[in-house]
Amino acid sequence: MKTNLLYSLLVFVLIQSSCRVYRQDIMLQVKEETQKLKETEAERTYIIQHFDLLDVSVYTNNGERLVDPNAMLMRELAAGGSGGGGIGMQNMNLQNRPQYMVQENGEARLPMVGNIALAGLSLHQADSILAIAYSTYYKEPFVITRFLNKRVIVLGAAGGQVIPLENNQHVNLLEVLALAGGFEGTGKAHNIRLIRGNLDDPQVQIIDLSTIEGMRMASLQVQSGDIIYVEPIRRILPETIRDIGPVLGLVSSLITFTLFVITLGNNN
Repeated sequence: MKTNLLYSLLVFVLIQSSCRVYRQDIMLQVKEETQKLKETEAERTYIIQHFDLLDVSVYTNNGERLVDPNAMLMRELAAGGSGGGGIGMQNMNLQNRPQYMVQENGEARLPMVGNIALAGLSLHQADSILAIAYSTYYKEPFVITRFLNKRVIVLGAAGGQVIPLENNQHVNLLEVLALAGGFEGTGKAHNIRLIRGNLDDPQVQIIDLSTIEGMRMASLQVQSGDIIYVEPIRRILPETIRDIGPVLGLVSSLITFTLFVITLGNNN
């Protein structure tokens, strides 16, 4: 009788403890009501800023190589001929393309042309300025500039992923979640947190995508640097068993060993 009571008390205490700790991996919880985030700064994040990482591609003959439908120029290049050359993405290997950082003085150091002031410009303006700079070395250069450090972080049920935005400043939350693989059956559609701004004092909005009305009320356009957290669905019983299983097994072994020692002593 005492043994059964001890077991019951032990299980009760462990379950109560587990109910308090099973939510410990829930991140970015908020205690106050959040408001719709402002979208007025979206375009500013796509102006070249200090410490941005850029990819610069230069093509000759007004980008003839980019509109080569029969791949004639590519065959010429493979055979050692001349065609649309350049830097950056000329081998179309996105994994190995060079990166150019905008320094604190607003300039980026680029091959052949040296330091060029780019901070404060849009990508289109940077393309024009770089085309002029490279016209000294190439015939009718065509320049494409891309961001490499514009991204959104997705956490929680959608998995820990970094979604690159590159040049697209009109990406919404639904697109980002789709790129992250969605969260069907694993996340709470009514509890999605969009975190924006300085992490010392961020703006936070809780978004409800479980209803059309919730989607209409939310600020769905994302910006570079946003953090999206989809709260995972918690399965209390399996997680409780998983968490307390090893402890319960250890305590059970100790109790069994103690009872064995007591019984052995009584028999003697």
